[in-house]
Amino acid sequence: MSNRPDPRELTVINRTRITPSLQRVTLGGSGLAGFPADQQGGYLKLFLGEDAKGKPIVRTYTIRHQRETELDIDFALHGDDAAGPATKWSLSAEPGSTIRVGGPGAAKPLPEAHDFYLIAGDMTALPAISVNLAALADDARGFAAIEIQNEADKIELDEPEGVEICWLVNREPGSQPDLLADQLRSVDLPQGRVAGWAACEFSGMRNLRAFLRDELGLRGRSLYISSYWKAGLIEDEHKLAKREDAEAQPA
Repeated sequence: MSNRPDPRELTVINRTRITPSLQRVTLGGSGLAGFPADQQGGYLKLFLGEDAKGKPIVRTYTIRHQRETELDIDFALHGDDAAGPATKWSLSAEPGSTIRVGGPGAAKPLPEAHDFYLIAGDMTALPAISVNLAALADDARGFAAIEIQNEADKIELDEPEGVEICWLVNREPGSQPDLLADQLRSVDLPQGRVAGWAACEFSGMRNLRAFLRDELGLRGRSLYISSYWKAGLIEDEHKLAKREDAEAQPA
């Protein structure tokens, strides 16, 4: 028997363009009653109707902000040609309309008790990175490489003074799979315990894994790495690619 809670119906409160490539939808309403607190950085499953075969269309998105009566969900925009059902919904959702959501799912925070943090992600990971940076201790040290689509996509982050932010512009998301890993390789790592956190497009994830896991030897709670999407694939196809890739990895 599944322990997952039943999906709840939330109401669109507002729709805001945060940057040229980042759209925010605020959800709330009576359906949010009983939603657990402190879920920033966790995720929701958005139910976006059915496909031509009658199969539910479900997409996964990070909770960027949580207030007592509202949740903010941010959507990376990859252009009209690459717009999927969730992106299209985020651009057209009108205040007062409703959507069914499942979750929340657990966040993937940065681990405590590390001397240096290596962080990398594209715009799909920017909500999670934003939450994780804000949760770090004031004396934390690290380096975050964040891939954006243009200079205007830079946002204010609440990072500790000892964490350097490097914004990398790539106008065609998914076209430079070595961009983030190469930037992390350029970091002069200090002595001490290092943690790695990375999430991005599938091919970029594999390059980051080769560096963080295979070259630096990060393991266990010192490493979180995931692909949030794969160029040219819908979410169900991406999940299959992730599973096949995971099964091919050494134990």
